[in-house]
This record gives sequence, structure tokens and C-alpha cells, in this order.
Amino acid sequence: MTPDLPPHVLVLFGATGDLASRKLFPGLYRLAAAGRLPKHLLVIGSGRRSPGTDEEFREHVRGALAEFVGEVDGAIADPLLERISFVPSSADDGAALAEAVREAEDRLLEEADCLLSDVRRLLYLSIPPSAVEGTVEMLAKEELVDRARLVAEKPFGTDYATARALDVVLRNAFEESQIFRIDHFLGKEAVQNILALRFANGLFEPAWNRHTIESVQIDVPEKLTVEGRGSFYEGTGCLRDMVTTHLCQLLGFVALEDPHAYRESALRAAKAAVFAAVRPLDPDRVVFGQYDGYTDEPDVARDSDVETLVAIEMWIDNDRWRNVPFYLRTGKAMAEGRRTITIRFTDPRHRWLKPADGGAPAPNELVIELGDQPRIAIDVRAKRPGPDMDIVEGVFRLDLVCDVPDSDPLEAYERLLLDVMRGDRTLFISSHEVERLWEICQPVLDRRPPCQPYEQGSWGPQDAIDLPLGGWRLGNHEPDRSLSGGTTPRSA
Repeated sequence: MTPDLPPHVLVLFGATGDLASRKLFPGLYRLAAAGRLPKHLLVIGSGRRSPGTDEEFREHVRGALAEFVGEVDGAIADPLLERISFVPSSADDGAALAEAVREAEDRLLEEADCLLSDVRRLLYLSIPPSAVEGTVEMLAKEELVDRARLVAEKPFGTDYATARALDVVLRNAFEESQIFRIDHFLGKEAVQNILALRFANGLFEPAWNRHTIESVQIDVPEKLTVEGRGSFYEGTGCLRDMVTTHLCQLLGFVALEDPHAYRESALRAAKAAVFAAVRPLDPDRVVFGQYDGYTDEPDVARDSDVETLVAIEMWIDNDRWRNVPFYLRTGKAMAEGRRTITIRFTDPRHRWLKPADGGAPAPNELVIELGDQPRIAIDVRAKRPGPDMDIVEGVFRLDLVCDVPDSDPLEAYERLLLDVMRGDRTLFISSHEVERLWEICQPVLDRRPPCQPYEQGSWGPQDAIDLPLGGWRLGNHEPDRSLSGGTTPRSA
């Protein structure tokens, strides 16, 4: 266990939900296996409906671990499960929960032989946006705010007005320093590595600007359909679910200026400067799509026009990025599940160096794969061995997991849960970021593009495919290049 972390009572609202089963409980298990949890920890699941007795709830959690962790070590899982219980609560009645939290604190005081002021409360809201206001007001009424850190999941509102209203609700009960607005993409090793790639390598930072970069693509297609989340998607849609959060945060990491330090204030200021320079979206350069069969999903209206795919052209009006288009795409039921950032460099246009087949050479691209095993590939050109000056293309590849054998990567939720316990908000989102991103996207909310159909397993409607000049790397224009490791030449 981690000796420098104080005793914690973790209250998890939505403890029987999908996120808790897929990510949060597996994350706690892996942190326990790595010895990173507080030595003294109690977990209280909560929600409107009780799953039964504490033992029945523990069996529910054990089933989630078996499904999403795989082989579970009983020597790690059993002690953790013994410290998990469930107490029902609602916006109208949190008395039993408050009593359970105080009983848990009394138990930790005995175990840790510490002062009450040393015991932290971690309140995790894995609940629908509509339930946040009532839950927060209940927490304040039951006096559970002291010594607490509150984790809020996206979406943070549904537009600029609701985001501001939500912020007022949170600030009425909590200090800003207590609020952790979580976007799990920022907890990914590969996303954090964007900063290292740029600012730790003289090869890249001098070229990271409009003079050498032609365009940037941030592409997050998903193979999955909405899969039982029809009600959520009907009230949210792809733009609110993915673009105003995950994809825009990736854009912030790619485009920011040197923050000069890896700490909360520096990183937030650098991202805020980028977002301040982002031009509000032009609805004519935004494509909405809906996969065939979406309206047959449970809890989806038969005449729904909710988008399940979004493709966007964005512009940043500052000295570094002026006139460089950023293309963002994400959608459900697409051909592949990928998380790919592509930096496309300007062609040097030395036409006397030509591919062997005489065709146009593919652009140099830096490709960052943001999967659980992050990888980076750099397209290069070289001379083909032989008597003629024929150009072939090769790929430098860096596998950041296999190439660093002593590494100990954390899954995104593991990293961010640990950061909350440490009180480190560096990889969390400020209220100013949330509001600015809604301002950027508001023109599309006010004038929604028509929703175009696309086949499941495709790359979306043709207008989305054709949006970037030169095409997307993934899908219709993607070169046949593996990211499996090594340096591989190929014919152009």
C-alpha cells in the first residue's frame, strides 16, 4: 500500500452502473495489486436502488472484476472486497449514507490511529447529469463536504448555459480546489506522452508549427454501437459525448505552447490560451451522421435525428497554428476502433526526388496511436538501393511499452483515481475550459447540420470522408503500414 496517502472513505455514486463495473472497481483492484491504494481505505457504493445485502453487492463487484480484469488474485481481491459496502441514498434522503460515512471514518480512526482531520472523503459522481444537482445539494445538507474531493464525470452540461448552471451548483457546495472534473483521455499514458514527445525532443518542437505542418487529424472511430445506452445518447449525442470533452482536450495537448512546468496551473494556463484562440465552429464545416439501425436500438425514438458520428474542421487563430486545419472525427459503429492523432507535414516539393512508380509521394506523417499500448510512427522517405535515385517510403516505429521493459503504465482511470487521492488536479479540467469549449461548439448546437445516414462498419457518410483536404489517414486513404515495431521500408 502507499504509505504517503492518508486514510480515505470513497463514496461511489452509481456503484452498480456500467462505468463502475468496467473501469472504477477494476481500477481499484489494479491499484491494490500494485500497492498504490491508501493503507486504510473503505469504499461505500451508493444509489437509489440497493443491490441487496453488502455480501450480494460484493459478489456483484467480484463478477465485474472477473469480467473486466480477467484472472483475479483472491489474495488481493478478498481484502479489498471486505472493505466495500452499499448504502442507498437519493437527492431527498442521504441520512443513512451520512451515518455510514461517519461510521467508516470512526473505523479508520481506530485502524490508522490518526486524527479525524487526517481522513479524506472521495465523492465520485458516476451518475447522469440530471442527477448531479440533487446529489450535490444532498451532500451539502448532510455535511459531507468537509475534507472531501468531488469527482464529476462528463458531460459537463449540455450547452454553455447548462454548463455555467452546473458550475454554480458545484461551487455553492464545494471550493473549486475540491472539484475534479474528469476526462479519462487525459489519464492515458499516450496522451501525456504528447508533451514529452514535443518538448523533450529537439527533432519535433522546432517543426511543430504552421511553417512545416499542413494539417492535424484527431480521429477516434469506434466499432461499438450505442449498445444499451440509447437513452443516454438520445439526451446527449456524439458532439456532446465526445467532441466537447475528449477530442477537444486532445487538441489542447497537441496545440498548446510550452507550459514551462508539469503542474496544474501551468498546464491549465497553456490549454486555456489554445482554447481562447480556437475559432467558433462553422456549421457548414461540420458533418453529422447516424448509423443505419440506430433508431431500432432500445430507448431510441423511431424518428430520432441524434448524431452518432461527427466530423469537424477547426482552426486556431494564433501565430503557431494560423491557417493549419485541425480535423476531428469520431463515431459509433465504424469500420475500426482506433484513437489516432496524425500530424501531416508539408511536402518539401523537391520534385527531382520521385517515387519509383512516378506517382505522387505520400505526405510525411507523424502518427500517435493512443491505445492501451501507445505507439508512435514516423513516415520517412529514402533512396531505394540500386543504380537509380528512386524514392521509397519507410516507417520509424517506437513501441513505448515493449521498448521500456521497466515501465509500469497505469490505465487511465487508475492514474486519475490515484491523482484524486493525491490531490493533484494537473490532468483534470477547469471550469473555464468547460465553458470555453461550449462557446466554441455553440454555433453547431444553434444550427445543427442535417444528420446523414451511414452503414455500420463503414467510415461514415461521404461528406465526412471528404472533409479533409488530402483525406483521412484512417480508412479510405490510410497507407498499408503496420505499427508493430521496427523500421520498415516499402515501395511508394
